[in-house]
Parts: sequence; C-alpha cells; structure tokens
Amino acid sequence: MAIQKPKEILLVDDDQLFLKLIEQVFKKSGFKCIAAPSAEAAIILLQEGAKPDIILSDYLMLKMNGFEFRRYLMNDPAFKDIPFVFLTFFSDKDLVEKGLDLQAIDYVIKDTPINVIVSKVNNILFAVDKQRELSENEIKKAAKSLNIKSIPVKSPDIKAFSVDFWHQAYHDIPGGDFIDFIKVNDRYNFIVLGDIMGKKWMAWFFTFGFLSYVRSAVRFAAFNQEYSTARILQQVNDVICFDEVLKDILSSLSLLLIDSETGKVSYAGAGDLPLLQYSCETGELSSVSSSGLLLGLFEHGNYTEREIVLKPGDRLFIFTDGMIDFVDKTGKKSDYNQFSKTLKPFLEKENNFRYIAERLFAGDLNEQVDDRSIISIYKN
Repeated sequence: MAIQKPKEILLVDDDQLFLKLIEQVFKKSGFKCIAAPSAEAAIILLQEGAKPDIILSDYLMLKMNGFEFRRYLMNDPAFKDIPFVFLTFFSDKDLVEKGLDLQAIDYVIKDTPINVIVSKVNNILFAVDKQRELSENEIKKAAKSLNIKSIPVKSPDIKAFSVDFWHQAYHDIPGGDFIDFIKVNDRYNFIVLGDIMGKKWMAWFFTFGFLSYVRSAVRFAAFNQEYSTARILQQVNDVICFDEVLKDILSSLSLLLIDSETGKVSYAGAGDLPLLQYSCETGELSSVSSSGLLLGLFEHGNYTEREIVLKPGDRLFIFTDGMIDFVDKTGKKSDYNQFSKTLKPFLEKENNFRYIAERLFAGDLNEQVDDRSIISIYKN
C-alpha cells in the first residue's frame, strides 16, 4: 500500500506571532507547512516552485491585502486552481461575499479555536480530493466507452528491428504524452513520440488533435512517396498554426522513419530531447539532437533531418522529459546527463528492454513529476 504524502499548506499572515502559532499547530496535525509573512513573500515562494495543496491567507495585510493576493493568483494559470481560504478577524457580511466572489472556498474567523480551523481545512481538502476523484472517474469512464487511446497497446513488428516502449502516466491519469507506430508497408515504418505542454486530462484532450494531423501528414507523404521526416513535421506545424483550437497549444515531437531495406533511420525533431544512441561496438552512449522548434510555436519550425545508421546490437532511445525530471529536497529538477549515466550500465547485455523497464524506469528512484514515455529501437 502506498504511503500517503502529508498535505502541504501555505500560511500567509503579517502577524508574526499568530503565523508561528498556527504553523506549529498545523505541523503537529501532520501538515507540511510553508509560512509567508506577506502576500509578496508568498508569491515569491510560489514562483520558486512551492506547490501547496491549499492556501490559508489573512485578509488585512500591509501593501498587498488578501483580496489583491487572491486576484493575483486567479490571473495566473499556474496558481488559480489552488484551493484558497481567507483568514481574518472580521466577520462583515460584505467582506465575506466579496471573498467568495473571488472563488475562495471558505472564510475563517481568526478567533475560531485553532483546532477547529485545522479540522475545517482538513474537511475542505477531503471534499476537494473527493470531487477531483469523482471528476476523474467520470472522464475515465467516458474515455473507456469511446475507446480512444493516445498510447498503443503493443509494440510493432518491424523487419530487422526490435521496437519496444514503456509509458507511465502521471498519477495514473492520462496526460500529454502520445505514442504511435505507423506502418506504411513492409519496408517503411514511422515512429511517433510527442508531449503536449500541460498536465493530466487537459493535455490528454489535445493529444488526439495532434495525432490526427501527424497520421494524415504521414499518409499523404507515403501516398506521394516523399519520405522526409523534416517535411512531414513542417506540414504538421503548418496545419496546427492555423487550427483555431490547437494554435495556442505547444507540443514536442520526435518523428522517425525506419527503412527495413537499408537499415537506416531518418529522424527529425520538434523541440524534443536529444535521442540517445548506444554503440554495441564501442560501448558508448551518445546524443543525437535536432534543431526544430516546438510544434505550434512559429510558422517556420526550421526542421532538419538526421540520418542514423544502426549496426547490429546498436540501440536508439527516444523519450519525453518526464524521464529526466525529478523532485528532491531542493525542488523539481531535470538532469539529462544523469539519466544517460543511469541507463548506460543496463545496455551491456543483449536486447533487454523489459528488464530495463522493470529495474530502472518503474523503480521509485526519484519522485515522478510528469508523464514518462520511452521508446527503444534495437537493431537485430
């Protein structure tokens, strides 16, 4: 059974004595506390990476008061959905209505016994979690009934190559990562790995729009026998930039074409992470990068094409940034080089992707902060 993480609360109050008192009580009640002596200090903490489950803020503060603080958070997509509770000595009806109009979940009077305040916050968090769970279950049921997927069920069969993949959704909720394997014929196979900017269901919703454009561009290119990954990416980007729904949504994309007849792999990337290529002959792991821009960023993506030659025993890894992102005591970090160093010792044996997935990717070496997806291409 997974150990439940303590809830994190951001306490904001310019009354230092009260702030220390309430911080101690919440800590004794099992909360992880972040204390800020002003709204301005709280904003800095949030901008530096603090991710509270709830904010409890005083109303009457110098410079920026509680209402101004709440308005600031509502105007920032990163903070507007954090549950917010006002804390004040005043019980004026107009003030209460004004605070609730700012989508604050509740209003707590300061002379309420502190243990009651803690219980009230616990009840609010329980209600928020329950509502989120109900909403997610409804979306899961809808997705299941429609039978739509952004991650394939199985790996493709490609002559002279072994292709495997591993995917883990963030908090087990489908997100912005998408994978596709498009077979043109016995000779040509396309591999697609994308990552919509955003989290969970909101990002997941847009994966199907991007996937449909990628599939259409690949089929159109195959029909005209123009197998250029760079040109296909540019065509996808052209359409997205003029799509009223998707034009403000950004996505990275790795597009590869495997030619089973020549054994060559063509690659073009749109704002993606450099691929990792392992040489069986030298035992070295090197990066293969692309200069293309994120899909939807600008009309001219400047996509370039790389040709990768894999010899028998060589491997190629394509992955999203969830594989290199992690959280430690200092906050969220990304470390591409560390991921490469961690992966390399697993590559000395023959094709053992399942072993790697079980021992490395699925392990809890670092806390997951995003969807994780990786595709392995092995030259038989």
